[in-house]
Amino acid sequence: MDVAATEPPAVREAPLRPIWRQRNYMLLWSGQVVSSLGSGMTSFALPLLILALTSSPLLAGVASALYALPYPLFSLPVGALMDRWNRKRVMIACDAVRALNIATIPIAFAAGVLTMPQICVNAFIEGSCFVVFNIAEVAALSRVVHKTQLPAAAAQNEAAFGLVGLLSPSIGGFLYKSISPMFPFLFDAISYGASVFSLSLINVKFQTERPAQAHDLRAEIKEGLVWLWSRPLIRTMAFLTGGLNFIGSGSALMIILLAQRHGADARTIGLVFSIGASGGVLGAVTAGRLARRLSFSQAIIGSVWISVLLFPLVLVAPNVFVIGAITAIMATTGPLYNVVQFSYRLALIPDHLQGRVNSAFRLIAWGSQPLGAATAGVLLERIGVTSSVCVFAALLLLIGLVAATNEQIRKARPVAELQPGG
Repeated sequence: MDVAATEPPAVREAPLRPIWRQRNYMLLWSGQVVSSLGSGMTSFALPLLILALTSSPLLAGVASALYALPYPLFSLPVGALMDRWNRKRVMIACDAVRALNIATIPIAFAAGVLTMPQICVNAFIEGSCFVVFNIAEVAALSRVVHKTQLPAAAAQNEAAFGLVGLLSPSIGGFLYKSISPMFPFLFDAISYGASVFSLSLINVKFQTERPAQAHDLRAEIKEGLVWLWSRPLIRTMAFLTGGLNFIGSGSALMIILLAQRHGADARTIGLVFSIGASGGVLGAVTAGRLARRLSFSQAIIGSVWISVLLFPLVLVAPNVFVIGAITAIMATTGPLYNVVQFSYRLALIPDHLQGRVNSAFRLIAWGSQPLGAATAGVLLERIGVTSSVCVFAALLLLIGLVAATNEQIRKARPVAELQPGG
């Protein structure tokens, strides 16, 4: 008998709907867009508020460092717990806490008792909740959309967050200067409530069923670390991204001080950041298409080197709008970099390890942020903005050389060829 005659007929899978027509993804996406708008306004307004209260770049850098510090402190145990706990419930609880935490800033300001220690505590709580929420959200995304749609989902996220980055500094600067320094924080608190509402409407589970078993937190953390370390490309991308985040966490404060040196007020500085963010919007709109046309190495190396070449030019910009234009061109590359490395990582990590491996990755990738923010604050206080930019430009050049010469990046396979655990 012909062997082919005994085989069952092939089952054709139903075509997937575009992600913008998928209810659960759009609820997740829309809630985070509103929440990110509020967070972006707070991120812009907070250093301005600290500089107005203290006139100290160092204290502004300390607050930024405290916001980023929870990642190196908590990401590994949180990642293991997110592979156990109900991710949706955790995300709702985090945003509820964040709403209350941010609301205490305008309350204390109205009462005349807002202090720098409170702001530092607020920053640490906000950063801690962000760590838990973000690890849960990243781990859940592969349950909300199909693997083949992860690049499209990542690109749509980048487009939305790029638009948020475009709008939030201008809106935040206008509210801060024209109405009250507290309005950005009030909006942020309300936006977290909107996120809680949208998450509560999602009707898909954010994790696969887990067998009942005894848990060993240390062993689970180790499993995630070992998996990441055994994949050379993922390990390399974690350290490369960590270097870029070190630069990014300090450069925003440098841009603010450069703009102030040109005589810019809060509204003008907000406009500068919005000009810069417009590049992120353009990059996000084209990121999905470029990710399909470019190889992994072309996307990653090209993105890094555009920043290497352009970053030092902010020192010779004749006015704040040229500074905004330079940052806009650099920002066009960020979404492409993120879409490529993020979708690659999610496609490769098995679902039961998503929380642990992503937390290990982001421990390295984002753990550098408090150090970068603190370093920028110290440098700006001690040697001034010009020398600080030169130091960061030299570090960025070193990162670019590492990216261009790394064998794992140069020979990475396309996402379509990847299998979870491969």
